Amino acid sequence: MPPKGSTRKKASAAPSAEGTATPQVPTLGEQLSNLSAPRPFKNPAYTKNASRRTKNLKTVLGQERERERLERERRRAEREEVMEVDGTVADAPANTAAEDEMTSYLSIEAPPSVLPQRRYCDITGLEAPYTDPITGLRFHDKSIYELIKGLSASAAKDYLAARGVNPIVK
Repeated sequence: MPPKGSTRKKASAAPSAEGTATPQVPTLGEQLSNLSAPRPFKNPAYTKNASRRTKNLKTVLGQERERERLERERRRAEREEVMEVDGTVADAPANTAAEDEMTSYLSIEAPPSVLPQRRYCDITGLEAPYTDPITGLRFHDKSIYELIKGLSASAAKDYLAARGVNPIVK
């Protein structure tokens, strides 16, 4: 099916000598059109589940806190059972403190990165593979280095102080 408006209105086709009309040849745009092509990425049997509700962040975090609290209480009850068997105190597990800390959305702690700290240009904020040996300023490329060479000592100290480095200018 050609797109709308792509065919020109023609005057009635003149019948040829045999009395039949000439067939209409599709234009290049009609030949390359994908409008009539099937769309396999759409599932025709798909129906949206109307009974499923989305939860906001506050609800998810509240449920996570509640799950974590119930898990802690369950572990505490198990430890108390183990400790009081027939009126005698049994050996308690050694790593009870480690068991109390569950990993959840609220208690994620990551170790420090093993990758080297990234260095950024003191002038532009882009990654800085180079350092000026005289001022100690980091720079991104040679155009920034030209600018750093023209800086006064006090301006270089200000840039270093902004980065949090003890400004020692040689």
